[in-house]
Amino acid sequence: MSYAGQRGRQPVLALDRISLDIPDGQFVSVVGPSGCGKSTLLMIVDGLVTPSTGQVTLGGAPITGPGPDRAIAFQEASLLPWFTLLRNCGYGLECRGVPRAEADRRARELVKLVGLSGFEDRYPHELSIGMQQRANLARAIAVDPAVLLMDEPFAALDAQTRELMQGELLDIWAQTRKTVLFITHQIDEAIYLSDRVVVMSARPGRIVDDIAVDLDRPRSLHIKRTPAFAAYEERIWATLETEVKRSMRQETAALGEGDAG
Repeated sequence: MSYAGQRGRQPVLALDRISLDIPDGQFVSVVGPSGCGKSTLLMIVDGLVTPSTGQVTLGGAPITGPGPDRAIAFQEASLLPWFTLLRNCGYGLECRGVPRAEADRRARELVKLVGLSGFEDRYPHELSIGMQQRANLARAIAVDPAVLLMDEPFAALDAQTRELMQGELLDIWAQTRKTVLFITHQIDEAIYLSDRVVVMSARPGRIVDDIAVDLDRPRSLHIKRTPAFAAYEERIWATLETEVKRSMRQETAALGEGDAG
């Protein structure tokens, strides 16, 4: 994926030679330095961005734009403030022509799944950030996508709430078995949630490691304090540290060019 350069500069190569295969029902996390193209990769898979070369396929069919077989959950919940929690969760179904009563029924089931029963008639401003993110997840799952795309959905949460949400996400995934592509900066979060952790390089983003996480499921938070978990953290950080330092040098060089301009 290349972007046009600004102010007469050369085009920017954001992603380079990305090759990744995700089997049905697998949970895959992507980690990498800031600016390495993780979110761009997610946007390409969702069909919101068209790659400069190459293609993405789902079930053998090329992705040419957004579709009902994919749903995305962003860092910001972005709930519609004039709708109740229940209506927010079912709104995607309404947009696809599902009658309001049926959309409400299906949304109510998902509200229960994410642990928000009793809050169906509350508006977004009446919910905590953690509750809003649960609703965000319910809204994405409600349309029954084949693939769930998640772009740092817990980044705005405090550490304790974030850990609880990780556990809840695993519970939901165990019940739905959706294919998940999850973007995060947190190494421990990636290991805890995933079947595989993909490590990306500094820009241009390339895959520099693809690690199978051989930890038993179901997983409790206690597993984060085991030697096996620590070994995965050390392996990923050993690769990532070099790329983070390279990314910092790139940022410094870019700032210097800006000052010179």
